[in-house]
Amino acid sequence: MRQFLIALLFLVGPALPVMAQTAEIEGTISSQIEAFKADDFGRAFTFASPTIQGMFQTPENFGSMVRGGYPMVWRPAEVRYLDLSERGGRLYQTVQITDGDGRTHLLEYEMIELDTGWKINGVRLLEPPGVNA
Repeated sequence: MRQFLIALLFLVGPALPVMAQTAEIEGTISSQIEAFKADDFGRAFTFASPTIQGMFQTPENFGSMVRGGYPMVWRPAEVRYLDLSERGGRLYQTVQITDGDGRTHLLEYEMIELDTGWKINGVRLLEPPGVNA
């Protein structure tokens, strides 16, 4: 039994930091979405990276951009976390959001880790699979 547990730890052990990282990233995104749903743009702004905060300067400007450009994030009906991937040393979390009208949107969140935790450094809409331009 002890050998089995050691073998299991050997197999699962390396995945534990990745699982914790994934949970922290999802927690950051979820917390920002919850703040948007409550119209607490001040709190939502705290989950944005310093770069994003510098671009928008105030929570009010940030909130206006989200309401106008990302209404599915401001008022989601359902949120599902898909793949977390790394490209060029950066982490990207794909999120599927269903809006209040039942439309599904794929978004890609660029995440950065700071001393204060994970921050959102940008969001872009992805073209759904099977859709041709």
